[in-house]
Amino acid sequence: MTPRRLAAATAAAAAALSLALASPASAATAPSGTKSLAAVLTADGDQFDRNWYDYDIVTEAVLAVLKAKPSSPVGILADGTKPLTAFIPNDRAFQVLVADLTHQWLPSEKAVFGAVAGLGIDTVETVLLYHVVPGATITKAMAVKSNGAQLTTALGSTIGVRVFDARYPIVMLKDQDPNDINPFLNPRALDINKGNKQIAHGILFVLRPANL
Repeated sequence: MTPRRLAAATAAAAAALSLALASPASAATAPSGTKSLAAVLTADGDQFDRNWYDYDIVTEAVLAVLKAKPSSPVGILADGTKPLTAFIPNDRAFQVLVADLTHQWLPSEKAVFGAVAGLGIDTVETVLLYHVVPGATITKAMAVKSNGAQLTTALGSTIGVRVFDARYPIVMLKDQDPNDINPFLNPRALDINKGNKQIAHGILFVLRPANL
């Protein structure tokens, strides 16, 4: 599915989102670019590969949700006029999640995606929405000044922010699973799509919207 086709699926969904961010970062001047994160994610050809540190699995998860549920709020990722911040797990993060849930270390991105999809489309949708903060374009510079913030996600629940070091930076996101490792921002994958209303930051583990 191309970014244009993704965008066609979003019209009804975008209006349904609550654009709330409990963070001082929301006061900054918003960028004007309208390139969507969907366009960024699908730019490499939308294929599985052997690079575990890109975003093929999360891309396929978004496409799978929108194919099954064209009016899903996940579709906001294809509407570049809607400001948001997404925390996107790399493929290795999903491999670790599947290993934790199934006790199997799957050898390929395709196999990992199959296991993720096997959780059910509604579960995949829930997980994706928990990685999106609508209504705010949070850059790296803003994130490192947001220690203690609570970010309201597209799911409605929150993500806590803890900044250990603003220079490198070392920033932890506290999710809803108290028994597992909280994800950190990937210092080498920040400000993805910078200059646009939709921005993303890579993370090293999958955010968990519930105690798994």
